[in-house]
Amino acid sequence: MKLLFDNLSTQVSKMTTQVYSTSFSLGIYFLNNRFHDAIYAIYGFVRVADEIVDSFEGYDKKYLLEKFKQETYEAIDKRISVNPILNSFQQAVHQYYIDYKLIETFLQSMEMDLEKVNYNHEKYEKYILGSAEVVGLMCLYVFTEGDMKMYEELKPYAMRLGSAFQKVNFLRDLKDDYHILGRSYFPDVDMTAFTAKAKKQIEQDIEADFKMALVGIKKLPASSKGGVYLAFIYYQSLFNKIKKLPAQRILTERVRINNGKKIGLMFNSLVQNKMNWV
Repeated sequence: MKLLFDNLSTQVSKMTTQVYSTSFSLGIYFLNNRFHDAIYAIYGFVRVADEIVDSFEGYDKKYLLEKFKQETYEAIDKRISVNPILNSFQQAVHQYYIDYKLIETFLQSMEMDLEKVNYNHEKYEKYILGSAEVVGLMCLYVFTEGDMKMYEELKPYAMRLGSAFQKVNFLRDLKDDYHILGRSYFPDVDMTAFTAKAKKQIEQDIEADFKMALVGIKKLPASSKGGVYLAFIYYQSLFNKIKKLPAQRILTERVRINNGKKIGLMFNSLVQNKMNWV
């Protein structure tokens, strides 16, 4: 009967991914089938933690995150949880030998979101590492399937890809982060006077991340390259749209890629991957 609950747990993580992220779900679709469950599990775990600190207004977020953290470690230790998200996550952790330090670093970044942090460069880099780069590394454990030589070779590229995605998210979500949650992640940037110069500096940083990340994507095995490249193309398209907007506009609206455009990007990236252009 445990198998039935395990299957349910996987379905809950998959549903969570599909509800929260159309683009991420499309990317997973183009991974080899054997990776689907684990990547859904990682996304579901990350998504729930992020929801606790971002969306649970009126509740004791600190308590809920600490409880989630304790239950995560217990699920990994006991190899089971009655929480379907954590049950599927612990399976992925054990199947692909995901380093526990990555999980701890991620949760530390989530804890940073519980407080109003004045981000300097050191805290900014720490947050990027925990909230995004280590998530890329969790996925890389899955994609490299125990080949630690490949993992170490691709590690810096996976970190830069996670960094690029997170920084694009920061720009995309600037309106809600600043006006609703009272957050400003970018160091030395005055959001009351967000200028074109400040926006350009952030964009140059993101462009450098994208450039290095693409080098790593080209080195990925065929089993994962297509899905990761699709995610890359989606975020690059979103980034290009943000670059065209004036600084003050992204403080007043959330930039999106419509579903029709996402489908177009999907087919373009599929063709490029099949033609070995990546």
